[in-house]
Amino acid sequence: MKEIHWFPGHMKKALNNIESKLKLVDVIVEILDARAPKSSRNCLFKELVSSKKRLLVFSKKDLADEIFMKNWSFAMSSAQNKVVFADLNNNNDIKNIIKNIENLGHESLKKDFIKGLKRKAVRAIIIGIPNVGKSTLINRIVGKKKASVENRPGKTRSEQWIKINEYFELLDTPGVLPMNYEDKEIAKKLALLGSIKESILPTSELVDEIVSFLKENYPNDLKNKYHLESLDFSNFDIITHIGFKRGFLIKGKIDIARTEATILADFRNGKIAKICLDRTLD
Repeated sequence: MKEIHWFPGHMKKALNNIESKLKLVDVIVEILDARAPKSSRNCLFKELVSSKKRLLVFSKKDLADEIFMKNWSFAMSSAQNKVVFADLNNNNDIKNIIKNIENLGHESLKKDFIKGLKRKAVRAIIIGIPNVGKSTLINRIVGKKKASVENRPGKTRSEQWIKINEYFELLDTPGVLPMNYEDKEIAKKLALLGSIKESILPTSELVDEIVSFLKENYPNDLKNKYHLESLDFSNFDIITHIGFKRGFLIKGKIDIARTEATILADFRNGKIAKICLDRTLD
């Protein structure tokens, strides 16, 4: 896999702005992808927010492997980090997130009150890499679209303070990725989930990785989804066979591009299997 570089000017500016806003907030809400709990963490954020209470919200739990979610929840919980797995389209999960933000924030407000500061509103900042659900979470909390949502990495470009009520304020921020990924496995996982622009890695390479991953870890799901009798073939042959079964033909030949696009979409939307790309806790 080629070197992955993605650090456009707006991301560097966003990172600087996040750092400058930390002194104004009580709680750090870091959104991660439940399908890649480790890989979807930005190492840059760890240094920036080490002194703040943090709520780790692992979004898209409805697309993730439940066994690994439990393992990661145990591994990443600490006195500093509260862990919540959530489907951001689930009202109960949103209520649970709000409750956790308020509880963590009130701890900070008590300290301020002791110091003679009487601010009432809990202030939380929302951070995370692109396409993990930051704007979706804010829209769900607010109840209307105050934060722009689009399923494209890097869509949110500027910070927005959003007053939820008299006692609760949120700061939305753009998604920020590290300048590059020395560990190409992490870059590959984020590309598979759509957190790195598809133009950086070709769809054919992503789908080849998907088929290999599913053959090794979720073989029955792969066979059941596409009605395959055997996986004892090359990845390309499996992709071709899927295209044939789906009727993706152009002038009697398999439309490989359409087939690959379908497999990629099915993988990302959880239509093949509920998965976890980070399979070890180290």
